[in-house]
Amino acid sequence: MTPIHFATLVLASLLITPVVLASDDDSRVAVDMPAMMRSHMLANMREHLLSLHEIQSALALGNYDAAADIAEKRLGMSSLQSHGASHMAGFMPKGMQEAGTAMHQSASRFAVVAQETAVTRDLPRVLDALGKVTASCVACHAGYRLK
Repeated sequence: MTPIHFATLVLASLLITPVVLASDDDSRVAVDMPAMMRSHMLANMREHLLSLHEIQSALALGNYDAAADIAEKRLGMSSLQSHGASHMAGFMPKGMQEAGTAMHQSASRFAVVAQETAVTRDLPRVLDALGKVTASCVACHAGYRLK
């Protein structure tokens, strides 16, 4: 499978998952938060999705350093302050907090692997690391929804 095909498959699965989960018997935990915080969280998630798209595009072009930079600055642990993570955490159930933390940690690990891949060209390893980032997204969206 080519990197482009893999990236397309991952993006399609991220886009389809919310539709599948939006059925009448939605058993996800409904998280209630003030309207301003809800809007902020939704904006953050749209930014995360855009970041993942840009990472996939960079990987498809073999620009591993750019993928690493996007991942760390916009998804990784160093992005927490810009996302207002400390303000939002108090409105999230523990499991949702843990999924978010796992995503940010995985993004920072991905950034390191992507930088190494600029030298090693080990595409399966960098794609596996990216898969761990998106697995956190999928887990959170599968378990939680905003009211």
